[in-house]
Formats: sequence, structure tokens, C-alpha cells
Amino acid sequence: MNEQIRAREVRLVGPEGEQVGIVPLERALQLAADVDLDLVEVAPMARPPVCKLMDFGKFKYESALKAREARRNQQQTVIKEMKLRPKIDPHDYETKKGHVVRFLKAGDKVKVTIMFRGREQSRPELGYRLLRRLESEITELGYVESAPKQDGRNMIMVLAPHRAVKASAVAATASRGGPRERTAEEPAAAAEPAVTSESAAAGETGKTADTSGQ
Repeated sequence: MNEQIRAREVRLVGPEGEQVGIVPLERALQLAADVDLDLVEVAPMARPPVCKLMDFGKFKYESALKAREARRNQQQTVIKEMKLRPKIDPHDYETKKGHVVRFLKAGDKVKVTIMFRGREQSRPELGYRLLRRLESEITELGYVESAPKQDGRNMIMVLAPHRAVKASAVAATASRGGPRERTAEEPAAAAEPAVTSESAAAGETGKTADTSGQ
């Protein structure tokens, strides 16, 4: 910035983004002084480097505000996990479905796992039927992002909230002044997000619990 720039000439951009052209560094510095602005090198690797006339203090302040707003509105994707047994008790099913509904309303995805034991492994249709039932009962809130598939002794399906539901959850979070508290955060990844688990018991946080049906 200003006298720290070492190039003999620069490609100058005006304060409104207008192209001034290639000028000697001394001329660019003089133009900056004439309008009480800074000469900031914005593309140092260009030949010649690109410099812009700007109020650098104001620029830093506005950049910090934008970064803060971006963090506040960032949509963190978290995948919750709900485990069920193929022959789950009706009351337990309703309880677990309630947790799935709560997760979707909060804007989170849900990995639903059907756990087979013993001879149940020979009856995959039981798990498939249960997952399809759950899908049909949460259609107003979400949709099947990943269809049911067998994974060893388990059958897995991933539900995701509808865009409007997620947007509503994000707006509610913003109105409360920041991100809501979560049990675990999604680690950065280039492909599919990692799965985090949350206890199915209401109000219990900070540890993973067995949420399988009895």
C-alpha cells in the first residue's frame, strides 16, 4: 500500500472501478494524495501489478462487517442419526419419529438406521417398509436424499429438510442473534458431510446414546 509498493509502474483503477491505465508509480501516488485516498495493490502478481485508489481503513471495516455477517448467516449442515429396530414398538416409533421431525424443523439432515439382529437379517423388507412409512409421514418437512440401502447388518436412509423448512430454521437462528447450540459440528470435507450423532433423549446433549428400539 502507498510507499510500500515497489513496482515502477502500475495499472491504475479509480475509486469507482474505472480504468485509468498504466501509469508510473509516482503518478499513481500523486493521484491518490490529490483525492486523499490510499493506493492499494490489489493484484500484485499481474504485470504490471494492479493498484486501486481507495480508503483502505473504510475498506477493512466494511470487509470485516461482511465477513461477520457471512459467518452469522452461514448454513452449517449437520447430519443427526436416529436408530430403529425393524420390529420397533409403536410408542417407541412415535417417539423417534418426533425426534426426526424436530431435527428436520431445525434444518438438519437425518440419517435413519434400521438395525437388524439375528434372523431379522433375512427380512430386509421389514426395514424397507418401516423407512417408507417414516418417509410418508414427514413429507411436509423433508424428502429422501439418499434412498434406503443395505449396509452390512443395517439399512440406511438419509432425510433432508425442504428448502423452505431450512430457510425458516436459518431465519429463526438469525433472529436469535447467532448459530443455535449443537451437539457436534460438521467437520470440513470436500464430499459428503460427516455424520454426527445426538442422543434421542430430549434435553440430553454432549454425548452419544443408543437410540435403538427395544
